[in-house]
Amino acid sequence: MADRQPLARRILLSFMLLTALIAGINAWAIIAVVHVVEEDLIGDEMRQEMEMVETVYLTEGRIPDLTGGSALYVPTLKAQPLPAAFAGLQPGYQELVSENGAWHVLETSIEGHRFILARNQDTFEAREQVLYKVVVGGFLLAIALAWLIGRLTARRVIDPVIRLARQVRGRDQMVALAPPLATDYSDDELGQLAMAFDLAFSQLRVAIDRERLFTSDVSHELRTPLMIVGTSAELLLRGDLSERSRRQVERIARAAAEMLSLIEVFLELARAQGAQLAPGEGISLAAMADEQSQLWADDIAARGLTFVRRSEGELPGLWHPTLLRVVMGNLLRNAAHYTETGEIRLVLASDGFRVEDTGPGIAPAEREQLFQPFVRGSRARGEGLGLGLSLVRRICEQQGWQIEALNLDGGGSCFVVRLGG
Repeated sequence: MADRQPLARRILLSFMLLTALIAGINAWAIIAVVHVVEEDLIGDEMRQEMEMVETVYLTEGRIPDLTGGSALYVPTLKAQPLPAAFAGLQPGYQELVSENGAWHVLETSIEGHRFILARNQDTFEAREQVLYKVVVGGFLLAIALAWLIGRLTARRVIDPVIRLARQVRGRDQMVALAPPLATDYSDDELGQLAMAFDLAFSQLRVAIDRERLFTSDVSHELRTPLMIVGTSAELLLRGDLSERSRRQVERIARAAAEMLSLIEVFLELARAQGAQLAPGEGISLAAMADEQSQLWADDIAARGLTFVRRSEGELPGLWHPTLLRVVMGNLLRNAAHYTETGEIRLVLASDGFRVEDTGPGIAPAEREQLFQPFVRGSRARGEGLGLGLSLVRRICEQQGWQIEALNLDGGGSCFVVRLGG
């Protein structure tokens, strides 16, 4: 999950976590040292005082007066009230916190008498609390400074990356005369990345230019023989032909016209931008549906199927005739290949159209690769290379259309094409 966060946020979090770790260790060390030093210093002083008391009592037989802020209690020898908190003390040095304050207490036995040395630490504890607050404040200040420095550092690191990404996304880099990216960056890791992008763009430009030249050359060379085939078919249709021969020649003429349209489609797809129409050019969706219905009705009927054209809405506007013809025609051809019995429906809608059939539907295992090149369904009839749906998707992507393949509840498949709306 952390890997999906923006790089700037990860840099900031790294700064803050590292600072929190170091500052936390320092704060803990300071508090621990203060506590240890407190016990060692005060404990040593009180032991020295107790040794002095013991020396005076054993040599002079009296209890000395203390002037270092400590109080001495000898319940069996000195008439003075013993604090209730000292009643259950164990021999030795100890720290005691009670309702009456904080005390450091040292108890020992001298000739069978309890000697209790106590020193009130309220003032020291107050200072100690102030020190703890300073330590905590320093810890929070370190976190705040880490956040500030982390943001500045992240911005300094990320800004060149964002600038490089913006340059890479720009269309100008696909122009042959575009300046190299590496010149804008120093010779570091980012500069090496920019050099890698320059090399990739150079190779990509060469590949695209080679593909465009190939597409243009092939299209140009194919136009002449196809026009000869089409013209010859028209001349033959003007002569006296039998009904069977006329149908064959019409089929040849239609195939030649379709191949010329495909050449135009390939040229459009080879361009960097979608095909643009001049004002007033194009064809309506209803007119294209009428054309494809006339073209496919007889062929679908010849396969023993029923063709149905239905309108559920009307989408205004004009569309590229060649590209729309290829999309709708390939979907109808695909439905005919996969349907053995029943009907094929061409349905116009308010946002586009859909092609439905009563075939076997789309197998779950084939759905992921449905629009991939050279992929045919396992139940297809007739011949084909599996390029029809791939071509349809490429056209839709270039024109900004949407295509979706579904299975119908009653059986069969449905291809939905949304042109707009």
